[in-house]
Amino acid sequence: MVLNLPDLRRGSFKVLEVTGILFFGVMALLALFLDRQDMLWLETYAQVLSSSVIGLVALGSLAFVPFTEQYARESTPREVWGTPLFRHVNRVLTLVWGSVFVATAALGLVALHTTSGADWFNWIIPVVLLILAVRFTERYPDQVRERAKAARTAP
Repeated sequence: MVLNLPDLRRGSFKVLEVTGILFFGVMALLALFLDRQDMLWLETYAQVLSSSVIGLVALGSLAFVPFTEQYARESTPREVWGTPLFRHVNRVLTLVWGSVFVATAALGLVALHTTSGADWFNWIIPVVLLILAVRFTERYPDQVRERAKAARTAP
């Protein structure tokens, strides 16, 4: 939350940051008001819950402003923001990240209910998915721009 204070002071609210603040705020309140026995479910399912929430928020943002667009605007000229290409790239990136978060939640749930291979479901596969999403995010916008540029210059 402290890391988000400068953005919040400027009125720069990003949906994932606000979601994180609210999610962990609710978790803190539950920890204050519930006893240890009532918190066991939260300890057990915390990773599944957090990944599910962030995944659903990310995918839900597709109905409004894709969450990646909020970050992309920080490094993209304003005149590009409304272009179909910019919007398309951010819809695809948001879909990829939302899918990774939901997959991570599902894998975490599988890890909780399996007797073997929990490390694969809880750590190895999710980390690989995150690395692939980062790589895709690094490359995809440039690839789309290059394809669009080639299409404009093609006879």
